[in-house]
Amino acid sequence: MKAIAYQAARTLKDSDYLLDIEMDKPKVSGFDVLVEVKAVSVNPVDTKIRERVTPAEGQWGVLGWDATGIVAEIGDKVTEYKVGDQVWYAGDVTRSGSNAEFHAVDSRIVGRMPKNLSFSAAAALPLTTLTAWEMLFERLGIDETADHSKEHILIVGASGGVGSIMIQLLKARTNINVIASASREETQAWVKQLGADYVVNHRNPLDEEVAALNLNNVKYVVSLNQTDSHLEAIANLIAPQGKFGLIDDPENVNIAVFKRKSVSIHWEFMFTKAMFTTENIASQRDILNTVATLVENGKVISTLDEDFGAINAENLMKAHALVASNKAKGKIVVSGF
Repeated sequence: MKAIAYQAARTLKDSDYLLDIEMDKPKVSGFDVLVEVKAVSVNPVDTKIRERVTPAEGQWGVLGWDATGIVAEIGDKVTEYKVGDQVWYAGDVTRSGSNAEFHAVDSRIVGRMPKNLSFSAAAALPLTTLTAWEMLFERLGIDETADHSKEHILIVGASGGVGSIMIQLLKARTNINVIASASREETQAWVKQLGADYVVNHRNPLDEEVAALNLNNVKYVVSLNQTDSHLEAIANLIAPQGKFGLIDDPENVNIAVFKRKSVSIHWEFMFTKAMFTTENIASQRDILNTVATLVENGKVISTLDEDFGAINAENLMKAHALVASNKAKGKIVVSGF
C-alpha cells in the first residue's frame, strides 16, 4: 500500500522530510478495524512528532491522527461496524498513523461519519472535536442541562481547529456566553460566523481586552496555544473559583498565579484514553456519533478551510508548514490517493 512516512526527526527547514513509500497492508484482529483511508487532516501533533520523535532504527514513522474512510476488514471482537461502513476517527498517537492507504485503528475510538459531509469535510473534525468536547464537558465539567446564561467562557486562540469546533459545541449544547480571541480581521470574522458572542485580540493583554467589554464572571478560560504568553493575564481576568484549561505544551506553567483565586487547572490530551486503554475508551466513539448527529441536524458545520489535494508527501509538507505557522484558519485536509 502507499504511505507517507519519515525515518528521522526533521524540521521544516529540511527538504523532503516526508517521503512517498510502499508498505505492507496492516492485519487486524481483536477490537481493530482496517480502514481504507479517503481523507486526512493535519494537526499540530503531526508537526511536533515529526520534529521531535525519531522512529526506531530502520523503521518508518507514519504520521496522521485524523481520518475518514471505509471499513475494509474487522477484528474478531468488533461489534459496532461492518465492512463498507463510512467512519471517522482521530486514532492513537502510540500507533502508526493514518497517512496511508489502509489504517488499523481500535474500533472503540471510531465513530460513524456524518451522512451529509464529504470525506474531506468530515476529516477536518475528529481530533479537534474530541479535544474540544473532552475539555468542555469532561475536564471543565460544563453541564449542558444547567443555566449558564450569566457566565462567560474565554477561548484563547479560537480561530484554529479546536477553537472553531469548541465555539460550535458550546452554542449547540449550552447557553453560556462565548468570548473568542483572534488577532486578524479574517479570523475575527470566522469566529463570529461560528457563533462567538464577543471577540478580543490576543495580541493585546487579554485582561485589558476583556475588561473593556465590561463583563463579569468569566468562570472558564481555555487556552489553545501560546499559554505561557497569556498566563498572568488569564489569572487576572478569570473569576474566583474559576476553571482554567489548556491543551498546548508551554515550557513553564507557573500555576502559583492561580492560587489566590482557588482556580482549578485542567489539561486535556485527546490521546489519553487510547494510550492507556481507559475504562471509558469507548466514550470517544459515543462523542463522535453524537457530533455526527449534530452535524446532520445543522448544529455543527465542518471547520475545513482548505483541501490541498491528493494524500502525498508534497501536499502534506505544504500542510505541515501552514499548520506550524499558527496562521491556519480552521483545518487543512488532504484527500484521495
